Amino acid sequence: MADPGWPWAEPVADTVPEDQLAVACARLFAGTDGALLLSHLTRVTLATTPGPDVTEARLRHLEGQRALVLTLRHLAARGGLSPLPPIL
Repeated sequence: MADPGWPWAEPVADTVPEDQLAVACARLFAGTDGALLLSHLTRVTLATTPGPDVTEARLRHLEGQRALVLTLRHLAARGGLSPLPPIL
């Protein structure tokens, strides 16, 4: 049994198959607006280099954002989106 203080530890009952998510993600980013958004998210997360004075909190936040954008890019590619915005 999961700790009631950690609600995200509970198993999700209504999960969507990953293949279905991949196709939906590819459709989402296939249009002009979606491509613009994915390009922006890629640029502001993956093409950003924090300076040497970055705080640990800021670095952890940026790494979380990067993980999310990479997950979206991976799902979109699996769903058939091509080409993906380049990582500069």
